[in-house]
Amino acid sequence: MERPPGFDVERAPLSGAPGVLVLGEVDVDTAGELITALDAAIRESQGAFVVDLSDVEFLASCGVSVLIRARALLGREERAIVLVCPPGPARRALEVTGVADLFTLFRSRDHAAAWLQLHG
Repeated sequence: MERPPGFDVERAPLSGAPGVLVLGEVDVDTAGELITALDAAIRESQGAFVVDLSDVEFLASCGVSVLIRARALLGREERAIVLVCPPGPARRALEVTGVADLFTLFRSRDHAAAWLQLHG
């Protein structure tokens, strides 16, 4: 199957921390691509890692699993995962699946940047 139009993962560092911006829908058709992009970006970086979900229109349970996997990979090296996740589809998916508390969630890139300045 082809990926839905608009899905993409772009490099998006924040306050000196490496990170990615996820765009569009994360579902069974795009989760594999997200895993590949996250694995590469995590492997090539150090320190806290930012995943910006601000432009995610839909986050399926498989997408939630991808984020939990990324958290585990970073945790092996005692690295933090920082999620930019304003109220909307992605935050609802994390809350409904009961995993929101596993992540440090921020309403905006500015809020995440401020936290990174103190903790990054």
